[in-house]
Amino acid sequence: MSARQPLPNWVTIVLMPVLNVLLAFVIGGLAVAIIGENPLDAMWALFYGAFGTGMGWGFTLHYATNFIFTGLAVAIAFKAGMFNIGGEGQAYVAGLGAIMVALWLDQSHWTLVLLGSTLAAMAMGALWAMVPAWLQAKRGSHIVITTIMFNFIASAFMSYMLAQVITAPGANAETRTIAEPGRLPLMSDWFDTFQYSPLNITFFFGIAALIFTYVLIWRTKLGYKIRTLGANPEAARYAGISAVSIIIIAMAISGALAGLMAVNEAVGVQKRLVVGYVQGFGFVGIAVAFMGRSHPVGIALAALLFGALYQGGQELAFELPAVPSDLVVVIQALVILFTGAMGDMFRPLLERIFARRVKPSPEAPTTADSEA
Repeated sequence: MSARQPLPNWVTIVLMPVLNVLLAFVIGGLAVAIIGENPLDAMWALFYGAFGTGMGWGFTLHYATNFIFTGLAVAIAFKAGMFNIGGEGQAYVAGLGAIMVALWLDQSHWTLVLLGSTLAAMAMGALWAMVPAWLQAKRGSHIVITTIMFNFIASAFMSYMLAQVITAPGANAETRTIAEPGRLPLMSDWFDTFQYSPLNITFFFGIAALIFTYVLIWRTKLGYKIRTLGANPEAARYAGISAVSIIIIAMAISGALAGLMAVNEAVGVQKRLVVGYVQGFGFVGIAVAFMGRSHPVGIALAALLFGALYQGGQELAFELPAVPSDLVVVIQALVILFTGAMGDMFRPLLERIFARRVKPSPEAPTTADSEA
């Protein structure tokens, strides 16, 4: 008999998603060829738009920062056995806390604005996520249903707040702009390479969030409890782990991470709160988490990919007008399809390649053999 060893972690986290992405781009290239354009020209325009200039890098990393926050939010909940689809609403509501504190402190210094808006955004995101968590833990409501519902509630609530409560005088459903002393510095203020891009200091928060998630999940007692509950609830119960507390804590952390997107987008870039500023980034975070296999390294790479697709798609539409902008959406959908629903498509092949046959150990001699 022979036994197969499991695939190395780097194969599962990095190589398999890369192969899936390459397949998505091949099929996307075929779609470009069907409409009469050169697939290589289209892919080069997409790649150059995302990575060919400092401004392109700035936009790509800006989008990637948003996707890191929302992707980690999904991953934390998933490790606890929950599917948090409410990152969109959690980030939206978090924007209210972030901008209100930022406007309150904007006459002081940007460091105070950054600290205050970050804490407020995380608190609002966590509180908004804890309600579905409590309903799941105490009342048995399914987390998928409640988080979807809370996305709609968040949208209606924020529309009301922006239209009726916190709108700036003379503005149309938006707050006033953060004053100059409280504006977060852009990376272009320090590095000329990123001129004309929205990349700002919250990019470093994204890196810190990746490190925090890794340490939390794989190096702490709380992370062990989260993983145990997600892997086997019955084993967690026998081990004395409280499912109620872990569900609420994990969802609170998830909502707090999603809320950090508000600091990047509302406080750092737009410098005010507008209707619909989340722009669907919370839903893209679901694809980022699944593509990255809920691991911080994989999420970082997946976020960079989707950031490149967002930025490169704009350059593609500019350089090749004959290629419809919806084609980039098709490529994104293919990436999600192959990395999500068909994420294990290459696993049998890779198992055959990386399998190491275990040589059968010689059988111990029987008593009869020894007597003979």
